[in-house]
Amino acid sequence: MRRSNMKALAPIGVFLVLYLGLGILFEYVLKIPMGFYYIPIVVCFMIAILVACLQNKELPFEEKLAVMGKGVGDKNIITMLLIFMAAGMFVGVVGRSSAESVAYFMLSVIPARFAVAVLFVVSCFVSTAMGTSVGTITLITPIAVAVSQASGYQLALCIGAVMGGAMFGDNLSFISDTTIAACNGQGCAMKDKFRENFAIALPAALATLVLTLVISLQVQPGELQLPGYNLVQIVPYLLVLVGGIIGINVFVVLLIGIVSGSVIMLVTGATEATVLLANMGSGVTGMFETSMVAVLVSALCALIRDYGGFEALLNGTKKVFKGRRGGQLGMGLLVGAMDIATANNTVAIVMANPIAKEMAAEYGISARKSASLLDTFSCIFQGIIPYGAQMLVAISAATSLGCTVSAFEIIPFLFYPGLLLISSLVFIYIIPERASVAASSENKQ
Repeated sequence: MRRSNMKALAPIGVFLVLYLGLGILFEYVLKIPMGFYYIPIVVCFMIAILVACLQNKELPFEEKLAVMGKGVGDKNIITMLLIFMAAGMFVGVVGRSSAESVAYFMLSVIPARFAVAVLFVVSCFVSTAMGTSVGTITLITPIAVAVSQASGYQLALCIGAVMGGAMFGDNLSFISDTTIAACNGQGCAMKDKFRENFAIALPAALATLVLTLVISLQVQPGELQLPGYNLVQIVPYLLVLVGGIIGINVFVVLLIGIVSGSVIMLVTGATEATVLLANMGSGVTGMFETSMVAVLVSALCALIRDYGGFEALLNGTKKVFKGRRGGQLGMGLLVGAMDIATANNTVAIVMANPIAKEMAAEYGISARKSASLLDTFSCIFQGIIPYGAQMLVAISAATSLGCTVSAFEIIPFLFYPGLLLISSLVFIYIIPERASVAASSENKQ
């Protein structure tokens, strides 16, 4: 029987106190804009690892290094890092003009009175294709501001629609770092997780669309003035999206996207060859911090597991959450708590992964279901916290264009995260996953 030791969880507490405490100090006490993103998350994890190394004095330091090395060298971690870099290269190649083309095309062919709904749908598509909610918000928020100013729709409503759509794609995209982290951490194929997730996300998205239409159709909008666009540039996104859905290997899908995107950008004259190479490099570099966090969390979790921390947490969870349904809710709340503390849904998933995998085995939850729960609940919480990157970037983008809007004005219009939570609970308690031998064996692989 594995030992149980609550003290082994102390390094996680140290990290949360450092990161969350300093973030609150910078953002709300010192009033530093986007203060959470001045906190070096890698440094906080390094301090947490130091604390973990000072524990378990029975184990020599050299053996602790071996334990960390084994955790970092796991096949799923290596795969995750490679996919992170390939996804970064793809986003670097296609750039922002492709996403803008999607938005301007839809806004040009659909009547202005549906403009807010179009913002939501465009954000859903762009974030699913690009794999980044922050990137989508950065690209589409200026368009949302223009729509608000030209049409008379409330700015908070327009930004809320963009943020909701961005979280839809963050949750479902094959190249999203949250999807990559959840699937590799739980050991399931991306297409299986997508199918599991899509059934939960689609009702929430449709309900959001209806609610957005009901509210926005009460306003008589003005005419929109739109710039030109190039629809050919959306082809790489479509290839990646379709390739992922039909089950092509993620590396092959990303390679297709990178090659097709490079050819289209060069042929259309959107990018010069030298700039294209530089963009590839910057795209990969943009994944550096996420990759380092994955490495450090893997090392930290290996030490915590070896010292009995995960066993203690699992025992505590079993006392509170009973049965498979309770286990699923517990898993969702676990990653949600991690997200509230870190304000980063990818980091939250990476931290929760090893604990969730043991919970999945204990409660008989399939790998695709556990991956879906981690990604979904992390996106629910990340989509509404006022100090998350998504909210801060949206406010910053609007402010840079001369518009003033606060997080607490936007939050009432964040329909999608709330409806996604309701849909998730329905699928946990009313339409639960059936227990099966296949599900159990899937988690033991």
